[in-house]
Amino acid sequence: MAARLLRRTAFDVLKTAVRIQRPCSGSASAVTSQYPGITESHDEYHFVKRLIPPLQVPNPPKHTEVTPSGWIPPKHTPSDLPYFVRRSRMHNIPVYTDITHGNRQMTVIRKIEGDIWALEAEVRDFLTQLKGKTPAIQVNEINRTIRFKGYFDKELQTWLAEKGF
Repeated sequence: MAARLLRRTAFDVLKTAVRIQRPCSGSASAVTSQYPGITESHDEYHFVKRLIPPLQVPNPPKHTEVTPSGWIPPKHTPSDLPYFVRRSRMHNIPVYTDITHGNRQMTVIRKIEGDIWALEAEVRDFLTQLKGKTPAIQVNEINRTIRFKGYFDKELQTWLAEKGF
């Protein structure tokens, strides 16, 4: 019973597809299009190619100091620290703000490689000197992130840029 029903529905789908492909009135040779056939031109492809977005962000030009937009270039030599904070794909320092539970303000450092606990200790000392008290900190080794309670994004971005990241 099920096989017969399945065969019938498959046959109905096939009939519908054939009906869609056939023109409604007249024969297939009588139907003419207002457009001629499609032609393929390799000579004019450069007009199309400039409209296709690039697959990756190009490397930024070489800068030695802060640009007018505020972007800080990384130092050419990596520091001898036990950790490394990799830049985002847009070449920015990966420090972000986040709001959780409606009003909890959080700052997140992402893309941490190496000894995440050494970075956490240095950032804790930096923020303690900056604000006068130690903020609540959460280290996630799996995601390679550190979360801080409060907004410290500008301070941490400049601090990480001074360290050479």
